[in-house]
Amino acid sequence: MSVGAPRALASSGQKPITEILHPLSAAEEPLSVTVGGDKQEVGLTNGTPVETSSPASTSSLFNRLQLDDDLEADVRDPYADSTEMRDLFVTVDNPKKHISTMETYITYRVSTKTSRVEFDLPEYCVRRRYQDFDWLRIKLEDSQPTHLIPPLPEKFVMKGVVDRFSEEFVETRMKALDKFLKRVADHPVLSFNPHLNAFLTAKDLNKRQGLALLSKVGESVKHVAGGYKLRARPAEFCAMGEYLDTFNQKLGTIDRIAQRILKEQSEYLTELREYGGVYSSWVGSEEELRRPLEGVAGCVTTSCGALEDLGDNMSLDFLPVLREYVLYLESIKNVLRKRDQSQAEYEGRLEAAILRKQEDRTPMPLEVEKCQDKVECFNADLKADWERWQSNKRHDFKQLLTGMADRNINSYEKSQAAWESLITLLQDKQTEDKTSETN
Repeated sequence: MSVGAPRALASSGQKPITEILHPLSAAEEPLSVTVGGDKQEVGLTNGTPVETSSPASTSSLFNRLQLDDDLEADVRDPYADSTEMRDLFVTVDNPKKHISTMETYITYRVSTKTSRVEFDLPEYCVRRRYQDFDWLRIKLEDSQPTHLIPPLPEKFVMKGVVDRFSEEFVETRMKALDKFLKRVADHPVLSFNPHLNAFLTAKDLNKRQGLALLSKVGESVKHVAGGYKLRARPAEFCAMGEYLDTFNQKLGTIDRIAQRILKEQSEYLTELREYGGVYSSWVGSEEELRRPLEGVAGCVTTSCGALEDLGDNMSLDFLPVLREYVLYLESIKNVLRKRDQSQAEYEGRLEAAILRKQEDRTPMPLEVEKCQDKVECFNADLKADWERWQSNKRHDFKQLLTGMADRNINSYEKSQAAWESLITLLQDKQTEDKTSETN
């Protein structure tokens, strides 16, 4: 293999996934799981661990990074792929609170429907808690270091919520966990990971062994650049880094302003309720103004309800999406750093090999070619996942902003309708008064 020019990578659709070996496949200790009462291991019968396969990520690698929205891609809904092409469906719902002498925790029902041959049954239903999802993400990150792993919601901190067992907190976390698992299940590579299979099907997960160990790939990538320094990041990945920094600043600004708006809305809501109460208490001393005063009090109450709904929607729907994408940016930056480390190792080993070759004309070591393969896989997988992430981002934010517009319109329409009805009431009252005076 020539070390100089990069080679084209195989398309992920040309071979069965079990036949395509990723150059960064991790040899890992078997994962013990219990499925239907029988204990199984993700490993060979002789005890040799199975290398985690990862197909080359895409057959259409673009030559340059496109940061601007592609109109054609904007129209396409990433979640509207043909149902016939999907063969793995997952859902997270039905949270339940468990109380024991040692701890209190929430579990969620994870339902799976599939036609894949890797699964023994077409349907599964298990219960998982947050730490099980965290275990899955760690295993995916260790065994698939070249891929972008979707983020989980933060374990303890969630802005605006103090009680992690409150209905609002649990509902928000359930939606985030469902989105995380759907993103993994829809991924062309991550969805075939054996740890995902175990997570979806195992009656009990034996996580102690898995959490105590880093995969060989994760460990090697983590420390790979200890003695090497990256010369220069390729332009397309520099553009990714700059885009992530800019996007992160935008999200931070929006989040900060939204938090301030929520605080001011809450203070305004308190004042508005007090304001409406004044008109309600006024009714007792002004019988002739009863209907107009009650009408104003009712309008203020309606406005309070509309404003409260608007604030709840921002807290439960808008801000969590912003936070998810902030965490997503950290995940992408982490993969970018690993890619840079892999490139730094390749450049260092290549330079050392060239010096040795000039001195004693030794052939290019095989380890240099393996390092080049790692860099090529990082580049291909990261580009493919970036394209997928951009498509998902466009879909999510269009849906988010459209929903925000609809909720604002509904809120103002409720208030408008209430005040318009008051005008009609006052006009009718005025007509009645004139009629009484005439008589």
